[in-house]
Amino acid sequence: MSTRHILLGLLAAGPSHGYDLKRRHDERFPQARPLAYGQVYTTLQRLVRDGLAQIDGTESDGGPERTTYRSTEDGSRELARWAGEIAPPAPFVTNEIFAKVVVSILSGGDAAAYLRAQRDAHMERMRQLTAVKTAKGADLATVLSADYALNHLDADLRWMTTTAARLTTLTAEVDSA
Repeated sequence: MSTRHILLGLLAAGPSHGYDLKRRHDERFPQARPLAYGQVYTTLQRLVRDGLAQIDGTESDGGPERTTYRSTEDGSRELARWAGEIAPPAPFVTNEIFAKVVVSILSGGDAAAYLRAQRDAHMERMRQLTAVKTAKGADLATVLSADYALNHLDADLRWMTTTAARLTTLTAEVDSA
């Protein structure tokens, strides 16, 4: 996920300071890793440096000084370009579950037991996400985020089921090599 583009997207709604951008990021992307304040301010400085954002003003309101940022026309164009860019499907399998199953098969471990335990963990996470998205007052960002995660977990579960059914064949291939 591009923090740079996410912040430009949040700035598209109007000028904001770093604290507000961090809060809105964490609200709008509830299943993502929360942004660190340092990451927000470093990214904002780079956006200003690159001409994609500008400082709109500074205020203190009796507290710490807050700098407000706004997107520039170049920033709006960059955001539109990025948002319309098709994300290529991942060309390689980099999933930790896949790696652990392969290593388990190669090392004579119990891949079937691992898949059962991993399936249980996935099912528990799916129950948690379903509760989050069906909770009274769940906002759209939370529901969309939970749906995204649930679909990925479901794909993992389907792969685990297929792999578990093929374990005898896979193990025999490794043993005969």
